[in-house]
Amino acid sequence: MGRVTVSATNPTVVLVHGAFADAASWAGVIGELQSQGVAVIAPPNPLRGLAADAAYVGSVASQIEGPVVLVGHSYGGAVITVAGAAENVVGLVYVAAYVPEEGESLGELQERFPLAPLVANLTEWKYPLPGGESGVEVTINADAFPSIFAADVPAETTQVLAAAQRPLAVSAFTETASTAAWKTKPSWAVVAGADSAINPEVERYGAQRAGATVIEIDGASHAVAVSQPKAVADVILQAVRAAR
Repeated sequence: MGRVTVSATNPTVVLVHGAFADAASWAGVIGELQSQGVAVIAPPNPLRGLAADAAYVGSVASQIEGPVVLVGHSYGGAVITVAGAAENVVGLVYVAAYVPEEGESLGELQERFPLAPLVANLTEWKYPLPGGESGVEVTINADAFPSIFAADVPAETTQVLAAAQRPLAVSAFTETASTAAWKTKPSWAVVAGADSAINPEVERYGAQRAGATVIEIDGASHAVAVSQPKAVADVILQAVRAAR
C-alpha cells in the first residue's frame, strides 16, 4: 500500500474489520463517511494473530500523512487497541468490539461474563505454518451464521456473508495485548444490544473501563455496521470532529 497524503487537519478514518468478515462489511459505513467528505481506508485484517495483525494495521496508519481515527469491529477492536499506539492515531472507535487491557487476552476478557452462542458454533480448520507445522483457525457454522452474526440483516445478504467469511487463527484468543492505546487516546464505542457473537456485557465492560463515550444500539446484531451503517458512521463522525 502506497503512502496516503491527506489534509494535515482532517483525519483519515481507517476501518478494521474483525473475524468472519472482510473489508466489504464496511461498505455502507464507507458510503456514509465519503458523503460527508471524510477520507476512508478499509485495509484487510490478516486475522493471523493479535501481534501480527496490529503490526500490519499500525504500519498502514503510520504511512498516512496526517491524523488517523482507527475504527475496529469485533476482534478488530483488539487490533486497534494495540495498533493505536502509532503516533498519528488521534482517536479510537470500537464497533461491537473487544476492548482489552494491556496484558489481557480476548479469552480472559470473555471469561469475565457468560459466553455468547458463537463459542458453541465454530468449525475448526487447519492451515500451514512455516516449517511444515499446522495452525488452527475457526469459522462460524453456516447454519448458525445468520442468527449469531447478522440476525438483523436480510437473509439473502447473510447467505453471502456466511459464504465469504474469513477465518480467524485461534491463537488470537490467547495472545495478550502488548499495549492499550485507549489509555492515552480518546475513544468511542458502539455496543450492539442484541449481539450473539460477543456478549454485549463484554462490549460494555471494555468500553466503560476504557473511559469511552458509549452509544448502545438496542436490537442490533454483531453485524451492526452492515445493518445500521448510518448509526455507526455517526459515531465515527463524532471522533472525526473531535480530532479536528
